[in-house]
Amino acid sequence: MIVSYGEILLLAICLFFMGMICVVTRRNLLMILIGVEIMLNAAGIAFVGAALRWHSLDGQAFVLFLMAVAASEVAVGLALIVYAHRHSGTLNGDGYNLMKG
Repeated sequence: MIVSYGEILLLAICLFFMGMICVVTRRNLLMILIGVEIMLNAAGIAFVGAALRWHSLDGQAFVLFLMAVAASEVAVGLALIVYAHRHSGTLNGDGYNLMKG
């Protein structure tokens, strides 16, 4: 069974919007971080689908860099969340207004 390029893009679009809805509607910092990860994975699926469509390895190579960025983003994001939770005692995103000008 061969999956068409349109179906791959439809999957990527659905995943991206699911991640975006998670980022916009949730207040918990961990859920916001998970939503961003889902959006990055959707972009990766779109790049791999485009690489398969045009028979080029550029999209797959870009996904490797994207995965490295996602891994570093998770490491830094989780460190910031742990630090913020220790100082404020909450993971609610509305409680962090220390940087308002």
